[in-house]
Amino acid sequence: MIQRIQTLYLIISIAMTAILPFFFPLWKEAENEVAVYFTSSVSYMVLFGSISLLTLISIFSYKKRQTQFVLNRLSIILNFILLGFFVYRTLSLSGETEVSEKGIGIVLPAISIVLLVLANRAIKKDEDLVKSVDRLR
Repeated sequence: MIQRIQTLYLIISIAMTAILPFFFPLWKEAENEVAVYFTSSVSYMVLFGSISLLTLISIFSYKKRQTQFVLNRLSIILNFILLGFFVYRTLSLSGETEVSEKGIGIVLPAISIVLLVLANRAIKKDEDLVKSVDRLR
C-alpha cells in the first residue's frame, strides 16, 4: 500500500539518490574550483541509477513484503559500495597542496542507507503483524 510509512522512507530515499545528486556536487577540485557532479563518472551514474531503480521497484512491490525487504537490502549494499567509492576517492587524493572541498553529495548515500534501514524495520513490523493475525485464525 502506498500510504504506509515505509513508502515515505523509500520515496525520500529515491529523492536522495535520483534527484538531489543533480543539484549537489560531490566535491570541488582544488586546482580549478570546478564542482564535480555524479555525471562525471559512469560508475557513479550506474550506481546511483541502479539504487534508484531498485528502490522504485521496491515501492511498487508492496504486496510481496519479502521481495520488498530483499530489494531494500540489495539497495543498501549498493549504497555501501557507492559510499566506499567516495571514501576511497577522498582518501586517495589527500596529499594535494590545496585542500579540495567536499560536497554534500558524498553524504547522500549514507542518508539513503539510514532511510532504507528504517523502511526495512517498518516492513518487518508489518510482516510480524500479518503473521500474528494468521496465528489467531
